[in-house]
Amino acid sequence: MRTPLIAANWKMNKTIGEALSFAGTFLDILYSQGGESFPVEIVICPPFTAVPALCATFAGKNVAVGGQNLYWEEKGAFTGEISPVMLRDAGCKYVIVGHSERRRLFAENDEMVAKKVRSALDHGLRPIVCVGETLEERDEGRTFEVCEGQVRKDLSLVKAQEIPSIVIAYEPVWAIGTGKEARPDDAGEVIVHIRETVNQVFGPGTSQNLRVLYGGSVKSSNIRQFMLKEEIDGALVGGASLDPEEFFKIALESKKAKAKN
Repeated sequence: MRTPLIAANWKMNKTIGEALSFAGTFLDILYSQGGESFPVEIVICPPFTAVPALCATFAGKNVAVGGQNLYWEEKGAFTGEISPVMLRDAGCKYVIVGHSERRRLFAENDEMVAKKVRSALDHGLRPIVCVGETLEERDEGRTFEVCEGQVRKDLSLVKAQEIPSIVIAYEPVWAIGTGKEARPDDAGEVIVHIRETVNQVFGPGTSQNLRVLYGGSVKSSNIRQFMLKEEIDGALVGGASLDPEEFFKIALESKKAKAKN
Protein backbone atom coordinates (compact mmCIF):
# COMPACT_ATOMS: atom_id res chain seq x y z
CA MET A 1 0.00 0.00 0.00
CA ARG A 2 1.29 3.47 -0.89
CA THR A 3 1.76 5.84 2.05
CA PRO A 4 -0.54 8.88 1.71
CA LEU A 5 1.30 12.17 1.25
CA ILE A 6 0.00 15.64 2.09
CA ALA A 7 2.29 18.44 0.89
CA ALA A 8 2.00 22.16 1.63
CA ASN A 9 3.02 24.69 -1.00
CA TRP A 10 3.26 28.00 0.84
CA LYS A 11 4.24 29.87 -2.33
CA MET A 12 5.48 33.43 -1.55
CA ASN A 13 4.05 33.54 1.96
CA LYS A 14 5.42 33.65 5.54
CA THR A 15 8.50 35.24 7.03
CA ILE A 16 10.89 33.09 9.06
CA GLY A 17 9.12 34.10 12.27
CA GLU A 18 5.72 33.27 10.84
CA ALA A 19 7.02 29.92 9.58
CA LEU A 20 8.38 29.03 13.03
CA SER A 21 5.09 30.03 14.66
CA PHE A 22 3.24 27.73 12.25
CA ALA A 23 5.68 24.91 12.96
CA GLY A 24 5.23 25.15 16.71
CA THR A 25 1.45 25.07 16.50
CA PHE A 26 1.43 22.31 13.91
CA LEU A 27 3.76 20.06 15.90
CA ASP A 28 1.66 20.53 19.04
CA ILE A 29 -1.43 19.39 17.14
CA LEU A 30 0.38 16.56 15.36
CA TYR A 31 1.88 15.07 18.51
CA SER A 32 -1.44 15.27 20.30
CA GLN A 33 -2.72 12.95 17.55
CA GLY A 34 0.00 10.31 17.46
CA GLY A 35 3.09 12.15 16.26
CA GLU A 36 5.62 9.62 15.02
CA SER A 37 2.97 7.00 14.32
CA PHE A 38 0.73 9.31 12.27
CA PRO A 39 0.17 7.26 9.08
CA VAL A 40 0.31 10.14 6.60
CA GLU A 41 3.57 11.59 5.28
CA ILE A 42 3.64 15.36 5.66
CA VAL A 43 5.81 17.73 3.63
CA ILE A 44 5.99 21.49 3.94
CA CYS A 45 7.48 23.58 1.12
CA PRO A 46 8.13 27.11 2.43
CA PRO A 47 9.88 30.04 0.75
CA PHE A 48 13.64 29.48 0.51
CA THR A 49 14.36 31.94 3.33
CA ALA A 50 12.49 29.72 5.82
CA VAL A 51 13.90 26.38 4.65
CA PRO A 52 16.87 26.15 7.10
CA ALA A 53 14.77 27.19 10.10
CA LEU A 54 12.04 24.67 9.35
CA CYS A 55 14.52 21.89 8.61
CA ALA A 56 16.05 22.47 12.03
CA THR A 57 12.65 22.61 13.74
CA PHE A 58 11.32 19.46 12.07
CA ALA A 59 14.55 17.44 12.42
CA GLY A 60 13.68 14.07 13.93
CA LYS A 61 9.97 14.80 13.60
CA ASN A 62 7.39 13.25 11.29
CA VAL A 63 7.47 16.26 8.95
CA ALA A 64 9.73 16.73 5.90
CA VAL A 65 10.68 20.00 4.24
CA GLY A 66 10.83 20.66 0.50
CA GLY A 67 11.84 23.44 -1.85
CA GLN A 68 9.37 25.13 -4.17
CA ASN A 69 11.74 25.07 -7.14
CA LEU A 70 15.35 24.39 -8.15
CA TYR A 71 17.77 24.92 -11.02
CA TRP A 72 19.36 21.87 -12.58
CA GLU A 73 23.00 22.95 -12.26
CA GLU A 74 24.97 22.43 -9.04
CA LYS A 75 26.46 25.94 -9.04
CA GLY A 76 27.35 28.79 -11.37
CA ALA A 77 26.39 32.21 -12.70
CA PHE A 78 22.61 31.79 -12.37
CA THR A 79 21.48 34.86 -10.46
CA GLY A 80 18.43 34.27 -8.28
CA GLU A 81 18.39 30.49 -8.67
CA ILE A 82 18.93 27.74 -6.10
CA SER A 83 20.64 24.42 -6.71
CA PRO A 84 19.74 20.90 -5.59
CA VAL A 85 23.01 20.82 -3.64
CA MET A 86 21.89 23.88 -1.67
CA LEU A 87 18.47 22.40 -0.93
CA ARG A 88 20.00 19.15 0.29
CA ASP A 89 22.56 21.04 2.35
CA ALA A 90 19.73 22.95 4.04
CA GLY A 91 17.95 19.68 4.88
CA CYS A 92 15.29 19.38 2.17
CA LYS A 93 14.00 15.97 1.13
CA TYR A 94 11.50 17.05 -1.53
CA VAL A 95 11.21 19.74 -4.19
CA ILE A 96 8.24 20.94 -6.25
CA VAL A 97 8.96 20.93 -9.98
CA GLY A 98 6.94 22.31 -12.88
CA HIS A 99 4.18 24.03 -10.93
CA SER A 100 1.72 25.75 -13.26
CA GLU A 101 2.70 29.15 -11.85
CA ARG A 102 6.31 28.47 -12.81
CA ARG A 103 5.19 27.42 -16.28
CA ARG A 104 2.81 30.35 -16.77
CA LEU A 105 4.62 33.23 -15.05
CA PHE A 106 8.25 32.23 -15.57
CA ALA A 107 8.07 30.47 -18.94
CA GLU A 108 9.16 27.03 -17.77
CA ASN A 109 8.67 24.37 -20.40
CA ASP A 110 8.70 20.58 -20.30
CA GLU A 111 12.35 20.38 -21.35
CA MET A 112 13.33 22.50 -18.36
CA VAL A 113 11.09 20.50 -16.05
CA ALA A 114 12.70 17.26 -17.24
CA LYS A 115 16.17 18.62 -16.45
CA LYS A 116 15.01 19.68 -12.99
CA VAL A 117 13.51 16.26 -12.29
CA ARG A 118 16.77 14.60 -13.36
CA SER A 119 18.87 16.93 -11.23
CA ALA A 120 16.66 16.45 -8.18
CA LEU A 121 16.98 12.67 -8.40
CA ASP A 122 20.74 12.87 -8.97
CA HIS A 123 21.10 14.80 -5.73
CA GLY A 124 18.84 12.75 -3.50
CA LEU A 125 15.73 14.93 -3.66
CA ARG A 126 12.26 13.56 -4.34
CA PRO A 127 10.61 15.68 -7.03
CA ILE A 128 6.90 16.49 -6.81
CA VAL A 129 6.17 16.92 -10.52
CA CYS A 130 3.12 19.05 -11.30
CA VAL A 131 0.99 18.44 -14.39
CA GLY A 132 -2.42 19.74 -15.39
CA GLU A 133 -4.55 21.34 -18.07
CA THR A 134 -5.84 24.89 -18.46
CA LEU A 135 -9.55 25.70 -18.63
CA GLU A 136 -9.28 26.24 -22.39
CA GLU A 137 -7.62 22.86 -22.86
CA ARG A 138 -10.27 21.21 -20.70
CA ASP A 139 -13.10 22.84 -22.66
CA GLU A 140 -11.49 21.56 -25.86
CA GLY A 141 -11.56 18.01 -24.47
CA ARG A 142 -7.76 17.78 -24.35
CA THR A 143 -7.25 17.01 -20.65
CA PHE A 144 -5.89 13.48 -21.17
CA GLU A 145 -3.75 14.56 -24.11
CA VAL A 146 -2.18 17.47 -22.22
CA CYS A 147 -1.49 15.55 -19.02
CA GLU A 148 -0.10 12.54 -20.90
CA GLY A 149 2.19 14.79 -22.92
CA GLN A 150 3.51 16.49 -19.80
CA VAL A 151 4.13 13.17 -18.04
CA ARG A 152 6.00 11.72 -21.01
CA LYS A 153 8.17 14.82 -21.48
CA ASP A 154 8.72 15.66 -17.80
CA LEU A 155 9.84 12.11 -16.97
CA SER A 156 11.81 11.62 -20.18
CA LEU A 157 15.17 11.51 -18.33
CA VAL A 158 13.94 9.16 -15.59
CA LYS A 159 14.74 5.45 -15.26
CA ALA A 160 12.03 2.91 -14.42
CA GLN A 161 13.66 2.00 -11.09
CA GLU A 162 13.46 5.66 -10.03
CA ILE A 163 9.67 5.91 -10.26
CA PRO A 164 9.13 5.16 -6.51
CA SER A 165 11.24 8.24 -5.71
CA ILE A 166 8.95 10.50 -7.76
CA VAL A 167 5.60 12.04 -6.87
CA ILE A 168 3.22 13.40 -9.50
CA ALA A 169 0.72 16.08 -8.57
CA TYR A 170 -2.28 16.45 -10.88
CA GLU A 171 -3.26 20.10 -10.59
CA PRO A 172 -5.85 21.33 -13.08
CA VAL A 173 -4.69 24.89 -13.68
CA TRP A 174 -8.23 26.23 -13.66
CA ALA A 175 -8.71 24.97 -10.08
CA ILE A 176 -5.58 26.52 -8.53
CA GLY A 177 -6.36 29.50 -6.33
CA THR A 178 -9.74 30.01 -7.97
CA GLY A 179 -12.01 28.35 -5.42
CA LYS A 180 -13.08 25.95 -8.16
CA GLU A 181 -12.36 22.28 -7.71
CA ALA A 182 -12.38 19.25 -9.94
CA ARG A 183 -14.97 16.62 -9.11
CA PRO A 184 -13.41 13.58 -7.42
CA ASP A 185 -14.56 11.31 -10.26
CA ASP A 186 -12.99 13.59 -12.87
CA ALA A 187 -9.74 13.88 -10.92
CA GLY A 188 -9.70 10.13 -10.44
CA GLU A 189 -10.11 9.49 -14.16
CA VAL A 190 -7.21 11.79 -15.03
CA ILE A 191 -4.99 10.19 -12.40
CA VAL A 192 -5.84 6.73 -13.72
CA HIS A 193 -4.77 7.94 -17.16
CA ILE A 194 -1.54 9.32 -15.68
CA ARG A 195 -0.83 5.91 -14.16
CA GLU A 196 -1.59 4.19 -17.48
CA THR A 197 0.86 6.54 -19.19
CA VAL A 198 3.58 5.70 -16.67
CA ASN A 199 2.94 1.99 -17.23
CA GLN A 200 3.21 2.45 -21.00
CA VAL A 201 6.49 4.35 -20.73
CA PHE A 202 8.22 2.44 -17.95
CA GLY A 203 6.61 -0.99 -18.02
CA PRO A 204 3.43 -2.73 -16.78
CA GLY A 205 2.74 -2.25 -13.09
CA THR A 206 5.33 0.50 -12.63
CA SER A 207 2.74 2.98 -11.41
CA GLN A 208 1.83 0.75 -8.47
CA ASN A 209 4.88 2.27 -6.77
CA LEU A 210 4.11 5.84 -7.83
CA ARG A 211 2.26 8.27 -5.59
CA VAL A 212 -0.07 10.63 -7.45
CA LEU A 213 -1.58 13.61 -5.62
CA TYR A 214 -4.47 15.93 -6.40
CA GLY A 215 -4.11 19.68 -6.08
CA GLY A 216 -6.52 22.52 -6.72
CA SER A 217 -8.42 24.45 -4.01
CA VAL A 218 -7.97 21.56 -1.56
CA LYS A 219 -9.33 22.10 1.94
CA SER A 220 -10.46 20.02 4.91
CA SER A 221 -14.09 20.11 3.77
CA ASN A 222 -13.41 18.44 0.41
CA ILE A 223 -10.24 16.37 0.81
CA ARG A 224 -12.03 13.23 2.00
CA GLN A 225 -13.97 12.96 -1.27
CA PHE A 226 -10.71 12.81 -3.18
CA MET A 227 -8.87 10.54 -0.77
CA LEU A 228 -11.64 7.94 -0.92
CA LYS A 229 -10.49 7.32 -4.49
CA GLU A 230 -8.03 4.42 -4.46
CA GLU A 231 -5.96 5.98 -7.24
CA ILE A 232 -5.39 9.27 -5.35
CA ASP A 233 -2.57 9.12 -2.80
CA GLY A 234 -2.70 12.58 -1.29
CA ALA A 235 -2.79 16.28 -2.04
CA LEU A 236 -0.61 19.27 -2.85
CA VAL A 237 -2.24 22.03 -0.82
CA GLY A 238 -1.91 25.75 -1.49
CA GLY A 239 -3.74 28.44 0.45
CA ALA A 240 -5.29 26.07 2.99
CA SER A 241 -1.81 24.96 4.07
CA LEU A 242 -1.00 28.38 5.54
CA ASP A 243 -3.20 27.70 8.58
CA PRO A 244 -1.69 24.99 10.82
CA GLU A 245 -5.06 23.82 12.17
CA GLU A 246 -6.65 23.63 8.72
CA PHE A 247 -3.61 21.90 7.27
CA PHE A 248 -3.66 19.29 10.01
CA LYS A 249 -7.38 18.73 9.45
CA ILE A 250 -6.59 17.97 5.80
CA ALA A 251 -4.02 15.37 6.88
CA LEU A 252 -6.43 13.93 9.45
CA GLU A 253 -9.30 13.66 6.96
CA SER A 254 -6.90 11.95 4.56
CA LYS A 255 -5.98 9.44 7.22
CA LYS A 256 -9.64 8.68 7.93
CA ALA A 257 -10.48 8.28 4.25
CA LYS A 258 -7.63 5.88 3.54
CA ALA A 259 -8.51 3.84 6.63
CA LYS A 260 -11.85 3.09 4.95
CA ASN A 261 -10.29 1.90 1.67
